[in-house]
Amino acid sequence: MNIFTIIILVVVALIVIGLFAYLVRIVPQAKAFVIERLGAYHTTWNTGVHFLVPFVDRVANKVTLKEVVKDFAPQPVITKDNVTMRIDTVVYYQITDPKLYAYGVDNPIMAIENLTATTLRNIIGDLELDSTLTSRETINTKMRATLDEATDPWGIKVNRVELKNIIPPTEIQNAMEKQMKAERERREAILRAEGEKKSSILRAEGHKESMILEAEAEKEAAILNAEAKKEATIREAEGQAEAILKVQRATADGLRAIREAGADEAVIKLKSLEAFEKAADGKATKIIIPSEIQNLAGLVTSIKEVAAQPEAVEKVDTTAK
Repeated sequence: MNIFTIIILVVVALIVIGLFAYLVRIVPQAKAFVIERLGAYHTTWNTGVHFLVPFVDRVANKVTLKEVVKDFAPQPVITKDNVTMRIDTVVYYQITDPKLYAYGVDNPIMAIENLTATTLRNIIGDLELDSTLTSRETINTKMRATLDEATDPWGIKVNRVELKNIIPPTEIQNAMEKQMKAERERREAILRAEGEKKSSILRAEGHKESMILEAEAEKEAAILNAEAKKEATIREAEGQAEAILKVQRATADGLRAIREAGADEAVIKLKSLEAFEKAADGKATKIIIPSEIQNLAGLVTSIKEVAAQPEAVEKVDTTAK
């Protein structure tokens, strides 16, 4: 075998290998191949090994089935109150039909970007500046619904649409910053006033509680003082009653002793007179004298006269001598 034959065999082997590599295609995961036969759509290959018919079939488009994130440049939009601002959006979409994606629209990404810009202008045009800044979720929902409906014939499903940045004009930003600063200062003043109010209320309540406790203490002290005086009066009355009882018992014992000694009524009346004599020396302003003692007074006078007569007789006898 000469060198020329070897070269021919090598060339033929390379051609066979290249043709085999061209005809055998492996579709990876989350990919889809759109196949055309003689220039027309033939089929869609999914994950796996596939074979092309030489010189008849060709891969028209390779499509990814994963969710795609596309960040679009900021777009100028005008609000309902004629404020021009710039808004950039992020679109999350996924290809659901490779055939429609390949043949539905030319340059689908540009189509989605332009559709996003026009939809955003339509929605923002119905809103004022403040509503635009506070209605992100509403705008996102409306844009997703509109884009999903518009891209359905292209084999594209829009999952989410997010407003990334809302950039108002510089003068409006400055005004908003001043407004926010004033609002913060107002809230601070309100909070400070509420704090002072609560502090005053707490001080007043504390003073009130203190006065109530002080009044209750004075009340308790007055009650205890009254009870102490009451107790002292009761004890004093009990002492006086006990003293009177002892005096009465002593008197009764004396009378019993007198009766046992056989004393007559005259002695008893004399003892009574002595008792009234002691009573007269006291602080009593009124003394009621029984009738028996009044009669006894006459008896005492007579006794004194009788006693005085022997003394007079003795004096006369002494003089005569």
